[in-house]
Amino acid sequence: MANSKLIVVEGPQGAGKTTITDFLRYSISYTNLYRLSGTSDSTTTGKKKAEEMYIDLLEYMKKMENKNINMVFDRTFFTEENYCRLGKKEYSFTDVYYKLLEDFSKLDFEIYYITLYLKDEKLYSERLNREGKAIFKESIYNAENSINQQRIYLKIAEEIKEKYPNINVVNIANDKDLNEVKEELRKIIDF
Repeated sequence: MANSKLIVVEGPQGAGKTTITDFLRYSISYTNLYRLSGTSDSTTTGKKKAEEMYIDLLEYMKKMENKNINMVFDRTFFTEENYCRLGKKEYSFTDVYYKLLEDFSKLDFEIYYITLYLKDEKLYSERLNREGKAIFKESIYNAENSINQQRIYLKIAEEIKEKYPNINVVNIANDKDLNEVKEELRKIIDF
């Protein structure tokens, strides 16, 4: 029986993943935080790299079952599927994604899949252009990209909720007061 939480936080650039995952890591006892960025290889050879990486990640998660250690992930294989659905890669990841999702759903954790989004999509421009925001070499992100990603992430959340009742699917509007968001997370995740 699960005695640990596995929390995956997904969402587009500018949705506040770094702030929220840091909060979860420091607020829930015995929690490790993992930040993933996926593979930057968008060619068809990148699919094999991504597949191997995420299979290994799931094997690691499996090894961590019932060790009384909680895990928070800032992005996982859901991001790869999102980018592929948006046509950002030369390949489809869907076949691999569904196999990974099936294995993920069987892990012996209290599993939370959290999608961060902004109700006011106009805020993406402000958040993405703020001083100190990391800009990735391979891609320049803009509000339109984040809005498109948000729509796919919310669709993925719907799909997971319909098919996997053991995964706690949570969509959090992260454009309200941060303390309100934190309190909402405390209640949902129960910490």
